[in-house]
Amino acid sequence: FFLGGSDTVDFPIKFTAKYAGCYHCQVLLKSSCDIRVYEIECVVNAEQADAQLEFLTPAYQTVTQEIPISNMSSEDWRFEAVLEGQCFYGPPVINVPVGETAQYPLTFKPVAEC
Repeated sequence: FFLGGSDTVDFPIKFTAKYAGCYHCQVLLKSSCDIRVYEIECVVNAEQADAQLEFLTPAYQTVTQEIPISNMSSEDWRFEAVLEGQCFYGPPVINVPVGETAQYPLTFKPVAEC
């Protein structure tokens, strides 16, 4: 790859990932007088999505909703849960291994009619 006296050259790369995770690749550039290998690491974060759950239960009765969390990345995930609001309970930490789906048990224990 010969630059012809210029210090830089644009080399556009388009990357489209299907899942969140860390992706590695190598780009090999060759010319008659030079060989270069560039290592590229792309970190893809999942889009932030808003979700809404509606709990319907008789007064004073507990209900638990299992929320699936699928890990399609290349690394194990460890989540810390922060629950806001009264009467909601769940584990403070959940681990989701690579390629698996874990269930987060969100529990609602009403102490009054609401």
